[in-house]
Amino acid sequence: MQKVLVSGSAGFIGGYVVEELLRRGYAVSGIDDYSKYGKVVKSYDSHPDYHFTEGDVRDTALMTELLGDCDHFVAGAALIGGISYFHTYAYDLLAANERIIASSCDAAIAARRAGSPLGKVTYLSSSMVFESTDSWPSAEGDERRVPPPLSSYGFQKLAVEYFARAAWDQYQVPYTIVRPFNCVGIGESRALGDQEVLSGNVKLAMSHVVPDLVQKILKGQDPLHVLGTGEQIRHYTYGGDLARGIVTAMEHPDALNEDFNLSTPHGHTVLELAEAIWRKIKGPDAPLAFVHDESFEHDVQRRVPATEKAKRVLGFEAATSLGDMLDEVIPWITEAVDNGTL
Repeated sequence: MQKVLVSGSAGFIGGYVVEELLRRGYAVSGIDDYSKYGKVVKSYDSHPDYHFTEGDVRDTALMTELLGDCDHFVAGAALIGGISYFHTYAYDLLAANERIIASSCDAAIAARRAGSPLGKVTYLSSSMVFESTDSWPSAEGDERRVPPPLSSYGFQKLAVEYFARAAWDQYQVPYTIVRPFNCVGIGESRALGDQEVLSGNVKLAMSHVVPDLVQKILKGQDPLHVLGTGEQIRHYTYGGDLARGIVTAMEHPDALNEDFNLSTPHGHTVLELAEAIWRKIKGPDAPLAFVHDESFEHDVQRRVPATEKAKRVLGFEAATSLGDMLDEVIPWITEAVDNGTL
């Protein structure tokens, strides 16, 4: 049985990755410091093949020890939040995430030198590396041809990719880079320290568009407030699909020292998303009206990925429809709103 270390294992995408690894028969070692949500209960906490360490990924000695008997390392730990989070903690995101990625690479280098079976590091980057592009779809390699991201978060995610390649160039630590696009799923809640944003008559503390729209509708907002024009395009991708793509990239021999966009090929505007959520909650005939609020500075207008490489090399496609995602997410957020956690 091969063993995988997952950093950020109590997080949103990390949770889906751990479940997928266990489903495929891996032993999983998870590390998280619970800094985003506080202590959370995960479905896999008591799984016999899962071992959890509460700790800080910036502790390089601890990370080196955890990697000592691991075959793979999924480096997913990061400070991350919605668009308000990017602005409120612009410096902290940059500084903390640089320390996290440096420690992760230092530990991988040290573990391999000490005889660890560690074969590869799979790094979680972000669609935000394409933040400054002016042509679409964004293909693998474009991140090094277009201007660098303007947000500190996007810039740091681009730095993650440079860390990955530099660790290979100097220390021959094999890598795969994966870029999830707009993850949608369950398991995300109010982040500790996230800035509350007033959107109409509803206070939000997530600033991720799907849960924010759902809770605004559930709380009776009418007309519905959206940021900017609502014509922003996103490719909303199910967390379970992203986990399949990440684990497939981790284990696929042709993914060695390659990078992949992981996303549904289908894009939707925010207005289309809002209408889909409204219809599922209110019914097909309920009238829908919008109010347009001023957008944030780094609200990227189009985030459109090329997905051909992942399909061609990995055989990966994100097949879950937006409707099916919403059928899972809406009841989960409804329960959270009813319980007062959102």
